[in-house]
Amino acid sequence: MAHSTKPTASSTVPSKEPWSVESVLSTLASPPPSASTTPIPFFHLLERLKTTKREGWRRFGISSGESISDHMYRMSIMTMLAPPSLSSRLNVQHCTKMALVHDMAEALVGDITPVDGVSKIEKNRRESTTMDFLTRGLLGGVNGGVQGEGLKEIWQEYEDDETLEANFVHDVDKMELVLQMIEYERMGEGKLDLGEFVWVADRIKLDEVKEWCREVLREREQFWKDTGKIAGGFDVGAKVLKGGERTLK
Repeated sequence: MAHSTKPTASSTVPSKEPWSVESVLSTLASPPPSASTTPIPFFHLLERLKTTKREGWRRFGISSGESISDHMYRMSIMTMLAPPSLSSRLNVQHCTKMALVHDMAEALVGDITPVDGVSKIEKNRRESTTMDFLTRGLLGGVNGGVQGEGLKEIWQEYEDDETLEANFVHDVDKMELVLQMIEYERMGEGKLDLGEFVWVADRIKLDEVKEWCREVLREREQFWKDTGKIAGGFDVGAKVLKGGERTLK
């Protein structure tokens, strides 16, 4: 499989050493200065979100696919288009901010996928440590650190997933993946089956986002029907389309 010419943050740290923010920073050509009173070093570090690819697709040979920033940008736009039945109960602007912040730690952590062998506890440790560095280490001296703390609070709300806003953004995160899945399959002209990602659709909670997902799964069903081929994921997709019970716990 082809690989990106620029290694991800997580791949630059020797596997035998415990992961740390410092170990990743030591690999950077221009590490950000500490105790800055300007947000410019933070702005520069965010560039890594533009160049770090979403790893799940690379296993299928999609080496020039979407970046982490690409993913978060479309998510942010999607939150702005929440259906009235949902937007009337949401702080939509807060959701948009959450969509833009929720994967920010991946600027240093990289995009860790379920097949990488990193436990959920360890993944959370890395991301939380990184967010502390970004919001306090880099932004702590900027405007009294208030804005940095605000970013960390939004990120933590997403992680806790206890508010309706967090529930919605988690659903949008999954929905964006489903969109990207069918888009890559179309680009592959029937030669690329990404059906193993369809299970994500069965994890969507809110009815309004479920309806978005059903529409996309109908598109996928028609696409593969037109190719005359059989692709994976249609067992889960059929249950979602019928509004059946969730099968994955």
